[in-house]
Amino acid sequence: MIAAQTILSLTNLVIGLAELLIGLRVLLKFFGANSVAPFVSWVYQTSDSLLIPFQGMFPVAHLPVGFTIEFSALFGLLIYALFGYILAELIGFFEIRRELLVERLRNKKD
Repeated sequence: MIAAQTILSLTNLVIGLAELLIGLRVLLKFFGANSVAPFVSWVYQTSDSLLIPFQGMFPVAHLPVGFTIEFSALFGLLIYALFGYILAELIGFFEIRRELLVERLRNKKD
């Protein structure tokens, strides 16, 4: 039980950090943040590696007044959220199966 909770917590932390970085990237790109600024540059460089599988999937929309929408990053955000949900469900499923197996083995001993 504790191992599954730890794995689930770590999974949620990693996926949450990935989503946070991509979400920040989407907001910074949308508002046209200066990519030379250290924080903005760090967010772009760090999130680039997370978005490699999705690069070039969709066009980047350049709206009037300098707004930019990166649809590939939005799609990546959705996929990471879905991946995190599926992982959490699988961890829960296998933990329930493990508990049932342990209970069955205890009942056989009695």
